[in-house]
Amino acid sequence: MMDTDTSRDGAARSATRAAPVPPTAPEVSADGSTAALIARATKQLSTLIREELRLAQAEMSAKGRRMGFGGGLFGAAGFLTLLAVQALVAAAVAGLAVVVPVWGAALIVAGGLLAIAAIMALAGKKQIKQATPPVPEQTVESIKADLAEIAEGAQR
Repeated sequence: MMDTDTSRDGAARSATRAAPVPPTAPEVSADGSTAALIARATKQLSTLIREELRLAQAEMSAKGRRMGFGGGLFGAAGFLTLLAVQALVAAAVAGLAVVVPVWGAALIVAGGLLAIAAIMALAGKKQIKQATPPVPEQTVESIKADLAEIAEGAQR
């Protein structure tokens, strides 16, 4: 009795299965088989991704150099400001200790150092502003355009 139940279940199962769909012939283009086209598309996509990564690396490297240069200018401006403050302190001490033109010279030096520091700080600020945001903007736009083109090609 148990054998007949399994055979009935097996018959019931096979009756409820859908008939197998015969495979359709793949579309073949003029330049090769579907497999060759897929392989070529895969290779092109791989090459595209590698090139986009190289572009991003080059763009980030350039921005990094700018950030480093701008940071260096800020550091130099800070150092010159420290020297200027020291010169101002020396000028105040010299001016109070002896009423002689020595302090006048110290004030001129301090003023010159402060002017140089201000120019360097502005140049550093400009360099850092040009390097921000630290994102490879050209690469991002290029990838967006590539994805749009791929999506458009997939819809055809």
